Order: sequence, then C-alpha cells, then structure tokens
Amino acid sequence: MLTLQAQRELQHADLVLGFKTVLYVVKPWLADAEVRPMTYRDQEEVLEYAGTQAQQGKRCVVCCWGDLNVSASELLARVRRRAGKVKLVPGISSVQVAMARSGISLEDAVFITLHKRAEDDDLAEAVHYLKERRRHVIMLPRPFDLMPAGIAKGLLDAGVSGDLPVKVYQELSLDDEVRWGGTLKECSELAQEFSDLSILVFLSGKTPVTEPKP
Repeated sequence: MLTLQAQRELQHADLVLGFKTVLYVVKPWLADAEVRPMTYRDQEEVLEYAGTQAQQGKRCVVCCWGDLNVSASELLARVRRRAGKVKLVPGISSVQVAMARSGISLEDAVFITLHKRAEDDDLAEAVHYLKERRRHVIMLPRPFDLMPAGIAKGLLDAGVSGDLPVKVYQELSLDDEVRWGGTLKECSELAQEFSDLSILVFLSGKTPVTEPKP
C-alpha cells in the first residue's frame, strides 16, 4: 500500500528501479521516468547505473517489497553504498494491514520477524509469548525455509498449545490476497506452498474484534 508521499516521489522521478513484480504494482504512478527492472543476478549492475544517474543530479527511486524498515536491510545497504543521501519513504506496513484484518491493536501484540537469521533458536521469543497467552504475536516467516507449516510444527514441539488460533495472510492488499484461519495444529499439517509475501497472526489473550469479511 503506497502513501501519497510515495506516489509523488514516483511521479517526479527520473529513474525508477526495482524487481519486476514491484514495478508492476507502481506502474500507474510512473510518468516519464526511465524504468529499470532488476533481478538478484543483475541488481548490482542496475544499482551501479542508478548511482551514476544520482551523481548527475537525477531523481532516482528504488522500489522494494515488504516493510521498508523490516525486510529491506540488504537492499538498503546496497543503495547506500552508491548514494550520498537516501530518503526512506515507507508504505503502509503489512503488520498494520494484518492487524486490521485480524481486528487487533499493536498495543496488545508483539511483532517478531524471522527474515534475519538468529544465532539462537529462531522461535524462542515467540514460544515465550505464546505460552504466556497474554499478547497476540504477529510474525513474518523466513522465505522459504521457515514458513507457516514449519513454524507451527516448531512451536508445537516447543510446547505451545495446539488449539492456539492462527491466521495466515498472503499477498496482503494485492488483488490475489489469500486468508487462512485455524488452529496451530491444523496449520502444522498444511501441505500447500505459501507466498514469500506471507504474515502470521497468533491470537492469544485479549479477544480481537470480529474480522471483517473480504
């Protein structure tokens, strides 16, 4: 979900770059800008080109998926190596959208991301809060080796109750958004593949507001 500020940055840009799926989303706000798609293989080359354009005074916008301040650290580091000044323009966080879908508030929740590999047990913090059952837990899984079913199995093995309500949201705010709801045990038995744009909400403690219908 783009903010009005993000739309203005796109509309006034000289160069816009990003992965193809991201550029498809922002396409309606691109005017006369040069558009440069990039992949994991050629991102260094494309960012190097953007760096030279920025040095010439061009307005360059790098678009990224997900929460800018959560899962884009590697891309931001690459951009900062090539630009003297970087302005961060966040969108509407998937965490905020997931809370709205689930009818919960941030003050009653804990946010945990698995995008960054931890040296200790990845799920230890979640286990602590879920066993307490005082606060909801909002979690970003780690594509693709620690996704919803695997996370649920790990939590069950750590002693979290199998009747814990879980919601899984995929492609939040996009046209192909998908929602799943059930118990932790049912989640552990899911065999389906999940999008890397997934977020989990573990409901415990305070009763959430009734979830709005799609």
